[in-house]
Amino acid sequence: MSSVTTLARPYAKAAFALAQDEQAHDSLALARWEDMLALAAAVASDATMAAVLDSPHVSPATAVKLIADTAGDALNARFRDFLSVLAGNDRLQLLPEIARLFRRLRAKAERRLQVRVVSAVPLDAAQSARMREALAKRYACQIELDNEIDRDVIGGAVIYAGDEVIDGSLRGRLQKLSGSLVR
Repeated sequence: MSSVTTLARPYAKAAFALAQDEQAHDSLALARWEDMLALAAAVASDATMAAVLDSPHVSPATAVKLIADTAGDALNARFRDFLSVLAGNDRLQLLPEIARLFRRLRAKAERRLQVRVVSAVPLDAAQSARMREALAKRYACQIELDNEIDRDVIGGAVIYAGDEVIDGSLRGRLQKLSGSLVR
């Protein structure tokens, strides 16, 4: 597990809890927080901005003000408070990972799973539908399917669903067979 992920996880969970609190009176709060995190991550990741934010001469309050001023009116007061906590703990550089983890938490709460299917040829509509249906049954959630083409797969597909990888590719089978023959 990445140390960046380990450091970012509690902040992502805190952001998610704050967004859920807002969800009680604003049905779009989760989406809004996801957008604010993505925007703040993009701003903080800019090379010039990152250099400024990393400077020991920039106070946490100034760092938050720089991000907020760059983002304009897109960040609400509670989100700015969240940024202040990050800045105070010298964790603004974690914003991209916090945003990524937040997206996963939101998808899990909304029972959605982003699945990437890597195949040698594009899946047709019927194949996509069958794949989506089978995966929805397996994971008991709504499946968002992306098809990526990789000719090296040869045949079949490799499915990336959350932290799970299902290798049903011909290349994968040949590698297993090769490994068993070498032993």
